[in-house]
Amino acid sequence: MAWLRRNAPIVLLGAVLVASAAMLLALGAGTTFFQDTWGLLLDRQGFNAEAFFKPHNEHIAVFPTALEKLEVALFGMTSSVPERIVMTLGVVTAAALLFVYVRRRIGDWPALIATVLLLFLGPAWADMIWPFQIGFVGSALFGIAMLLALDRGDRRGDLAACACLTLSIGFSSLGLPFVAAAAVDVLVRRRSHGLRRAWVAAIPALLYAAWWLGYGREAETHVTLNNVLRSPQYMLEGMASAVEALLGLNKSGPDTAVPPEWGLPLLVALFVLVGFAQVRRPGVSPRFWPVAAAATASWLLAAFNTIPGREAYQNRYLYAGAIFVLLLAAELLRGVRISKRALLVTGVVTLAAVSVNLVQFREGSKWLKDQALLTKADLGAIEIARRTVDPNFVLTLEVSGTASLAIVDVADYLEAVDAHGSPAYSPRELARAPEVGRRQADIVLAQALPLSTETFLDAEPRPEGECTTVSGGTGSPEVRVPAGTTRIEVTPGPEAAFSLRRFAEGEYPVPTEGAPGASTTLLTVPRDAAVRPWYLHVEARQDVRVCV
Repeated sequence: MAWLRRNAPIVLLGAVLVASAAMLLALGAGTTFFQDTWGLLLDRQGFNAEAFFKPHNEHIAVFPTALEKLEVALFGMTSSVPERIVMTLGVVTAAALLFVYVRRRIGDWPALIATVLLLFLGPAWADMIWPFQIGFVGSALFGIAMLLALDRGDRRGDLAACACLTLSIGFSSLGLPFVAAAAVDVLVRRRSHGLRRAWVAAIPALLYAAWWLGYGREAETHVTLNNVLRSPQYMLEGMASAVEALLGLNKSGPDTAVPPEWGLPLLVALFVLVGFAQVRRPGVSPRFWPVAAAATASWLLAAFNTIPGREAYQNRYLYAGAIFVLLLAAELLRGVRISKRALLVTGVVTLAAVSVNLVQFREGSKWLKDQALLTKADLGAIEIARRTVDPNFVLTLEVSGTASLAIVDVADYLEAVDAHGSPAYSPRELARAPEVGRRQADIVLAQALPLSTETFLDAEPRPEGECTTVSGGTGSPEVRVPAGTTRIEVTPGPEAAFSLRRFAEGEYPVPTEGAPGASTTLLTVPRDAAVRPWYLHVEARQDVRVCV
């Protein structure tokens, strides 16, 4: 019992890390490859320099690309579970490193509190559940490891720091702020170590510069004078949003971002407390300045490239922001003895914040699962229609129901499926999928096959074929339509309307142009990879004969 009391924070840390890992894996269960992940899967096929080094937006993505290729080579493309496991390991490892960092500054219990706040940061769910964000998580993980290595103050520590920094910038451009941290560390210690340690920051910086000259300068950029001038405001919003998220006060939804409300007053209060503490205990540790440089560089670089959708309070920027806030707090409180009462109050606030933030985790997970349902249904439809689908067919939001597939190139996707397996619903699975997925699959199929109609006025009736007469005004009749050409003969009268379904139940999500009275419409249904027939729904006041 005495050992347990002495080591309670470490035991609880282990339990919290395991609980967080289990929660993240459960929240991601049922999801599939999403949005930017398709860029890694389809646009970077092969093992050439272009595949690894071309930028993603403005980011370097060498190690995310390498991880994705390794996972697909080992496990195929049928499931996203491998990448979710890697992502979860990255999140809990980064949190464990944060614990070590804070523990060295202000002790076990504050370190545990900081770790819990980060692990259950619900407003940053996108960075913790969506595997593509391994770029940000990897950069943060190796950035914290770099700071810990610099704590050693010796050559081994410098070597480890340089290696970690190289890994950090290889995951995303979030590694650049940690390069700034290393450079400031060299300057801060120049009296005791001189500038001969400059290689710690210089080698990773030169590697990044070489990448930029070769590939990165072609990346998109949104740097403008207006963004530069507004960067201080962006930085304050970023800090405020991170503080607000850590305390469970963020009001954003899965697909909406709300500017900070409580964050700015809380940030002002924190500045006042820090100023008061400085009056009573002047001076900060030299280790504060590298962290401050990294945090400042992170928010400023993001500010310079801001566009709509990249505001400081967007959920994918809260994870890194929260890490920097916690690192800064640890440095500002370094050496401060925190009373049991203060720890108790902080613990209660932490539990309250976590309980609120868990709701945002759940909402983010539900949103991702809804997107996964549409993704698997839409791609299942593409595979059914692969015989006739145009290789340049685009799964726009209007067609697919989700914005996550707009970057999917159909030809590349089908090639990847042949090589690595399919993450989509099979026709049998699609028939059992939730209705929203089946409905969307019908819409995609109609466009991808494609279904087509041609109408002739005053065409003579042709009796050949198996014909069914739909009497006008008899409710909602439907006629089974096989692959091939179906002849729809509308007798004189008002315009008739036609719509179709295949996997959907109880509705006909695919409309056609309809046809006027006294006309004949030829409906062409290309043959595809599913045996399930289409059903034609006729709405007309007069009789309509359907011949297949």
